[in-house]
Amino acid sequence: MTDQAAANLEDGHAGAEPVTAAWIKTELARHPQRPYPMELIQRIFTDFSEIHGDRAFGDDPAMACGMARFHGEEVMAIGNLKGHSTKEKVRRNFGMPNPEGYRKALRAMKIAEKFHRPIFTFIDLTGANPGLAAEERGQAEAIARNLREMARLRVPTIATITGEGGSGGALALAVADRVLMMENAVYSVIAPEACGSIMWRDAGKRARAAEALKITSEDVSQMGCVDDVVPEPLGGAHVDAQGAVALLDAKLQWHLSELRAMPLEEMIARRMSKFRNIAQFYTG
Repeated sequence: MTDQAAANLEDGHAGAEPVTAAWIKTELARHPQRPYPMELIQRIFTDFSEIHGDRAFGDDPAMACGMARFHGEEVMAIGNLKGHSTKEKVRRNFGMPNPEGYRKALRAMKIAEKFHRPIFTFIDLTGANPGLAAEERGQAEAIARNLREMARLRVPTIATITGEGGSGGALALAVADRVLMMENAVYSVIAPEACGSIMWRDAGKRARAAEALKITSEDVSQMGCVDDVVPEPLGGAHVDAQGAVALLDAKLQWHLSELRAMPLEEMIARRMSKFRNIAQFYTG
């Protein structure tokens, strides 16, 4: 970043908002041709058999869960669904799960725990559905329950932020032994546009907000919020999806083998300790 751009960020310089490295990463994470979680699941796993419904309200089309095989081993794969066409995006609520989506995911995780199968989650969402109907059906309770139950699952769990990891909606699938993040993904408590609207009453200050939020894989890794960063092919995963899948597949194999070698009680204790101690404070 140039000195002038840095100065603009500092004093709120009038005119065009300067582009920041964090905003460039955000745009890459949102690229329409970037592989979505279900596409990654279909390329990495075999024999995927989807589980439907939460046994309480209904089946959320924004969340997919199913038994699968990972290099011959039976596992559980979970990911939110965005869709590519406008019609499909609307049907899947743009990848923002409702409470029944999180309850379905938890039901699938409990099945995996019962049969001693590792759990893989793939996350690319701006956040949980903030609509009135979702709140009426207990969105906050569903997310909170996932956080608690994932922390004490007695099987290896690996979460991967593949695009956007937004707020508690992402965290409800990411309380895992290992949290991976693809190189051009972003992970934050709030979307940059929403942050700009709150802090400066201007959603146009999204680039400034993205930089301040420390949402890139490099920033989040330095703060200890993720365990590993998965490299992407030159230009991003949308340029070479197969190459990105191969790099992610290798990382998943490596981390699963490490978790398999760890005593169960130690694995659970480390998971709980990690999330209890994640905190970074900055002073101006």
